Amino acid sequence: MTIFSLTEAELRQRRSLKWRTYDSDVLPLWVAEMDAAVQPAVRAELDAALDRGDTGYPWGTEYADAYRASAATRWGLELDPTQVRRGGDVMNEVLCVLETVTNPGDGIVITAPVYPPFWQVTSGYRRHTVAVDLTPEGRLDLAALERAFAADDVTAFLLCSPHNPTGTVHTADELAAVAALCSAHGVRLVVDEIHAWLVDPGTTFVPVLSLPEARDAVVAISAGKAWNLAAFKAGLYVGGEGALNLLDHLPPLATQSTGHLGALAHAAALRHEQAWVDQMCVEVAANKQLLSDLLHALLPSAEYRPGPGTYLAFVDCTALGLANPARHFEQVGKVAFSPGRAFSPAHDQWVRINLATSPAIITQAVERMAASLRQPNN
Repeated sequence: MTIFSLTEAELRQRRSLKWRTYDSDVLPLWVAEMDAAVQPAVRAELDAALDRGDTGYPWGTEYADAYRASAATRWGLELDPTQVRRGGDVMNEVLCVLETVTNPGDGIVITAPVYPPFWQVTSGYRRHTVAVDLTPEGRLDLAALERAFAADDVTAFLLCSPHNPTGTVHTADELAAVAALCSAHGVRLVVDEIHAWLVDPGTTFVPVLSLPEARDAVVAISAGKAWNLAAFKAGLYVGGEGALNLLDHLPPLATQSTGHLGALAHAAALRHEQAWVDQMCVEVAANKQLLSDLLHALLPSAEYRPGPGTYLAFVDCTALGLANPARHFEQVGKVAFSPGRAFSPAHDQWVRINLATSPAIITQAVERMAASLRQPNN
């Protein structure tokens, strides 16, 4: 079984954001959508629901129960049913939690470079962003985080785990240290774990709630990213034992935005398609090596250090001498990547590349990158 085998012609029939944002001569490897077919078990669940006319409101805890079973099997994380509540998409869950645990004017720490909505959700709702850079190796800078947490107005830390866009998978020691620092400074730890299942073979993902230091943490998670189900909005709040009161006092409607078909689709993925996500991770790991090899051969000045998490690659194009790499590659190379500046102002020479696609498309993308540099005036 090869998951990433759809052709460009097949993919261009899609009407989603990834394939409709740019002109048809631009190859899109930007937003985090996979170029994969729907998993058989998910397709069967949705077909059965539509056959029943079962398109009403969500009911029950099937999705939460499926997540608890997956967490126990994959990571040894045993959760009580009271710790898992349904929500909408992950970033709206993050927003609801932050609005509950912080006040207008408070500072919220994030680690840069990071997923662009982190900047929006921490600065767009009468709070302000306190950005702490990752180390040059892409790790958490514990000393810098401690200094940030010590500020009187900082009340929350929003962490991405695994980290988007670098692919860093935080270790148990790092997460325990961060959680302990949060506790010591009265800072609420909020963690986006949507990429939890997306790690290379042989890499261990550590759910933050598996650590005793993180009993007050709150996690926002969804099966949507790992199984490419963004069209079916459904997420989960997961609270540590010390955060149950917080879950009980989320804003009105915070737990009412799950779609019924979303909950059914996500539960089916979690219960029946674990082997699918494992195979997908094998193919992504091979694509990371392919990208590294292609860049070395065709654009040796571009720097790429594969991370073991996510299906995203963050590439440093500084040495290419381009004023705006993402814009250049789109306009001249006809290949679209996410601009690094969206992840951090300091990374305007970087691009993020989506590797959840076929080797043929990745090869074509890098060949277009290289060809664009041979154009006059470049």
